[in-house]
Amino acid sequence: MVMTEFHVLILFNDRLKAVCTLNEQTIYDDVYPNERFGKLLGICKDPIRGTVWTYTTNSVFKYRIVHEDRDVWQMYLDMEDFETAKDYCRDNPSQLDKVLTKQAQFLFNKNKYEESAALYAITQNSFEEIALKFIRLPQKEALKTFVMKKLSSLRPQDKTQITMLVTWLIELYLNQLGELKEQNQDESQEYIAIQEYFRTFLGQPKVKDCLSNNRGVVYDLIASHGDVEDMVFFAVLMKDYERVISHHLQHENYKRALEVLQNKQNDVELYYKFSPILMQYTPKETVDAWIKQGRQLDPKKLIPALVQYDQEKYKQQGNEAIRYLEFCVQQLDNKDTAIHNYLVSLYAKIQPTNLMIYLEMQGENSDNICYDVKYALRLCTEYKHTKACVHVYCIMGLYEEAVDMALSVDVELAKQMASKPDEDDVDIRKKLWLRIARHVVEEEKDVKRAMEFLHDCELLKIEDILPFFPDFVTIDHFKEAIITSLQEYNQHIDSLKDEMEEATQSAEEIRKEIQSFRNKYGFVKAEDKCSACNYPLMVRAFYLFPCQHKFHMDCLIAEVLPSLPSSKKTQVEGLQRKLAERDDNRLRKPSSMSKTSDLEVKTQLDNLVASECIFCGDFMIRCIDKSFIEDDEWITAEQEWE
Repeated sequence: MVMTEFHVLILFNDRLKAVCTLNEQTIYDDVYPNERFGKLLGICKDPIRGTVWTYTTNSVFKYRIVHEDRDVWQMYLDMEDFETAKDYCRDNPSQLDKVLTKQAQFLFNKNKYEESAALYAITQNSFEEIALKFIRLPQKEALKTFVMKKLSSLRPQDKTQITMLVTWLIELYLNQLGELKEQNQDESQEYIAIQEYFRTFLGQPKVKDCLSNNRGVVYDLIASHGDVEDMVFFAVLMKDYERVISHHLQHENYKRALEVLQNKQNDVELYYKFSPILMQYTPKETVDAWIKQGRQLDPKKLIPALVQYDQEKYKQQGNEAIRYLEFCVQQLDNKDTAIHNYLVSLYAKIQPTNLMIYLEMQGENSDNICYDVKYALRLCTEYKHTKACVHVYCIMGLYEEAVDMALSVDVELAKQMASKPDEDDVDIRKKLWLRIARHVVEEEKDVKRAMEFLHDCELLKIEDILPFFPDFVTIDHFKEAIITSLQEYNQHIDSLKDEMEEATQSAEEIRKEIQSFRNKYGFVKAEDKCSACNYPLMVRAFYLFPCQHKFHMDCLIAEVLPSLPSSKKTQVEGLQRKLAERDDNRLRKPSSMSKTSDLEVKTQLDNLVASECIFCGDFMIRCIDKSFIEDDEWITAEQEWE
């Protein structure tokens, strides 16, 4: 008898039997005919090579053991020794699957459902078939385990299967939580544990990646179970802060919504969307959040939220809308007209004391003012802010309207407005002061105060305001003013006399200079040349200037003519033709020409072309940007330089 790992080889007289030690079954029977081989004498095993030898009286036989353990897994499986069976079939997936399936079924029969589910999940059995086995069970943990294990075995590219399993698991978790809620156990340890497992499951990378592409389905699923807490958790997990904020607002948890808006996300568009409702219920906190964002927000897009602000309801907390607009104007230096217009409207409605401060801060230069002056005037008129109206009228240049309105409030304010026009606008300034004086005399009956205007405004004279006084008034009130006015007139007459004497003297001196200039002369030498063409000067008509520059008449005209306006150019050409015609006629009929007429033509021509030396006068300055080479000479100059 020889022992191997799993078998016993038993030698008989005429045969060799191999019996399995695991199930005691004969698996091999080799017969030796005695008449041929002789009687079997013995059996032995080579401990090194593992071969088995038998011998008879006539022969020796060799047995080689091959894959002795090939069916061992099945034997252990039949013995329900599953772990050992798995050890002997790990290299054979088909055999291993059979072992796992039988082990899973064995555990299922033993009511160990979760362990069974874990094993079924790694077998190749039909998913639907196994799922049905666990669906029929009263408790769903085993089904959940089965689906979870199946999910973990899927590859990332199996997106459809992953989506299906994830959705099913969410449904299972929600069902469990819902059942506990119905039993009023939503504060029990079991409920808390399941909810924690559920949220951990949602946070798994594979699951989270799947849900990000199917969040609408999950939202609908959670909503169908009415699980508000997990709905919010899932929205935060997906960074869907718009839904989170909407949820808090629906449940009137405004501060929580503002906290999420301010601290959990960076999308400024959500500020524009949710600020209108937040401004109604948490104005101070909302404005604080806006100010914290600074330049990240566009104030113009927040105007709808500011319009929603109920000033009457929150007046005791301070006007938060004005606070934010002031921040935009003063800290952010915002120049947007819409922002400034709305700030003006709020000032006009609820903070009139700050209205004038703002208007004065904006100044009176219409080019630098950020608000619409017409809109501001309409608001100030509507809410009867007279001083503000006066200020705006002044900015618009409507000084008469400004003075008229100021007179209804304060004469001093009217005097300030009357001083606003430029000093050059004498007529307007005088007209405004006369309006004030007339008001004081006719409306306030204050003659003495009206006389004081003569000192306040130098443009007013006693005769300007006398028509405003009543027919019967004591002359003592303006006696001094009349005397002062008469003295000023005397001084003015004396100054006019002095000016007339100076003018007469200046005219006499000019007359003498003109007379002396007519008698002025210069010397021309025979060898002198024209300053323009450099030819002898005496060969034809010429001009001599006081600066001693000399030009032929035709040379001077040729130099001056291109720079003259077209009208004067035409006039010069006409005068030249007249002179030429007269010269021709003189040659034909010497006695018929008038010397006086020739002199007039030459005088006109002299005034046009010879009023100044072209080298020493303004003509040279006007030609400073003239090219050295004329356009028509440019091509020739280029060729010469080449």
